[in-house]
Amino acid sequence: MRQVALAEVKDDLSRFLRLAESEEIVITRHGKPAGVLVGFESEEDWLDYRIEHHPGFLNRVARAREALAAGRGIRLEDLPS
Repeated sequence: MRQVALAEVKDDLSRFLRLAESEEIVITRHGKPAGVLVGFESEEDWLDYRIEHHPGFLNRVARAREALAAGRGIRLEDLPS
């Protein structure tokens, strides 16, 4: 993870977007973290990111985990083929 001042990012955004494809870039303002620049190597990476950070998806995963913990899960063997 690399930290970069906002002024530097503004001066050369395209370079930092390329760097963000392989590492997160923490953007600082007055020396303090202000945001994160996350790049994607492919469209599939972008779609994965969107799913992994979608509130509805995260909520559904949490409910499924609660159901499993309460013994209300379904075994793979019991699913219709």
